Amino acid sequence: MARKWWTLIAVCTGVFMLLLDITIVNVALPQIERGFHSSLTDLQWIIDAYALTLAALLLTAGSIADLAGRRLVFAVGVVVFTLGSALCGAAPSTTFLAVARAFQGIGGAIMFATALALLAQAFKPAERGVAFAVFGAITGIAVAIGPVLGGAITSGLSWRWIFFVNLPIGVFALAVTLARVEESKLAHAPRPDWLGFGTFSLALAGLVFGLIRSQAQGWGSAQVIGPLVAAPVLLAAFLAIESRSREPMLDLRLLRVPTFGGGLAAAWAISASIFSLLTYLVIYVQNLLGYSAVQAGVRFLPLTGAIFLVAGVAGRLTTKVPIRFLISSGFVLVAAGLLLMRGLTPSEGWTHFIPGFILAGAGAGLINVPLASTAVGVVTPERAGMASGINSTLRQVGIATGVAGLGTILTTQLRDHVISSLAGGPLAAHSHQLATEISSGGVAHAIASAPPALRGLVAGTARASYVSGLNDILLIGALVAAAAALITLVSIRGRDFVHATAPEGEGAAAQIAVAA
Repeated sequence: MARKWWTLIAVCTGVFMLLLDITIVNVALPQIERGFHSSLTDLQWIIDAYALTLAALLLTAGSIADLAGRRLVFAVGVVVFTLGSALCGAAPSTTFLAVARAFQGIGGAIMFATALALLAQAFKPAERGVAFAVFGAITGIAVAIGPVLGGAITSGLSWRWIFFVNLPIGVFALAVTLARVEESKLAHAPRPDWLGFGTFSLALAGLVFGLIRSQAQGWGSAQVIGPLVAAPVLLAAFLAIESRSREPMLDLRLLRVPTFGGGLAAAWAISASIFSLLTYLVIYVQNLLGYSAVQAGVRFLPLTGAIFLVAGVAGRLTTKVPIRFLISSGFVLVAAGLLLMRGLTPSEGWTHFIPGFILAGAGAGLINVPLASTAVGVVTPERAGMASGINSTLRQVGIATGVAGLGTILTTQLRDHVISSLAGGPLAAHSHQLATEISSGGVAHAIASAPPALRGLVAGTARASYVSGLNDILLIGALVAAAAALITLVSIRGRDFVHATAPEGEGAAAQIAVAA
């Protein structure tokens, strides 16, 4: 078999792993919570640690690959990701698991940043359409089957095996990469922007840390105020560094193009709304409704299936319908879907979510593919890598900030609802203690640790309180999506697109990267 096909196999295998681990972990969170008696804060870090390092390193990893060699750097990414998976599977605590997830994210960023460059090097321009179509299909399948596969593994074996399963896959990807993939570099590649990388990473970490710590420490704590104040200061320092750098990781001139800015807003909003909410929907379906991991995964198929199916349709519509109408309409559907999910009551089952799942999934599928064009379509071909990388980075920033921010709101509302619900009852004297246990100690653990005679009352209060908080963050997610619909409708303009395109397939490559 020709080397180009081995390259496609290696790249697809590696990227399949890293994208699968974005969605596969969600359905395992309740088992992790019960196994380690984790708090909601712990579960947030398991998601956000991965998203943070993935977001922080994407652009820098691409620069290093251009300079040192893409095959070498991709192989290093596979090794780091595989080792991180092993550490995740063997984790003795949630803190260790979160750190291992961050290590996984480093490997994921390295693989994702170099994957498309390897394909572009291996395939001639006329052949790239087929290669990128296969790549896009594989990435779409990874996102779609993640919840079901994660549920099956978690229910059939253990949550640890959602990480251990990566080990043989990683070994295979590494062997193919070293044996069959050709090395390539970029002539006159720019040096990595280490100052920009450092200030951007610290700004993002400070923002997420402050949001998550606010649940336990309160907004007046120095552990919360310090990071939240430092975050915008560091972000301002990052922008100042980029404006003076000869080889910036972010070319600030791109932000003057309304379509590019609208695309960044959309990339953040799709992750900060529906995809961040998935974490808390999964916890509800398993912990409060009592479904197993595999049963929960199956129940999310209307959402993931709609994303996968509509994305294929959206790919064909991009040549016939203005991109701003596709993206804006997609956000309208996401907002409508989240509003349909809202209005949940403690007595309702998972079927309440089905109409909203289908509508929001269709909206996300309609957004994903055309959204890529707002990144790569407004720049010349030589800047497509930076543009698509920035867009992908904003997606991960959306996950990190969305999970942290929505989780903080959910926890606050849950605590307040528990206290008000128990006022005047047999547990009134213990309402504050129970509120703390339910909101920060994990719903399942709080119910299990209650005296047997009061477990029913605690379970009912916990469920009603979680439903109240979930309805609130579903509304916030819908407002984020609605705002994105308006912003993209106004800011994305046809005249901003560059009509001189890259060789056939290169634009598609960047589009698939962002869509994934």
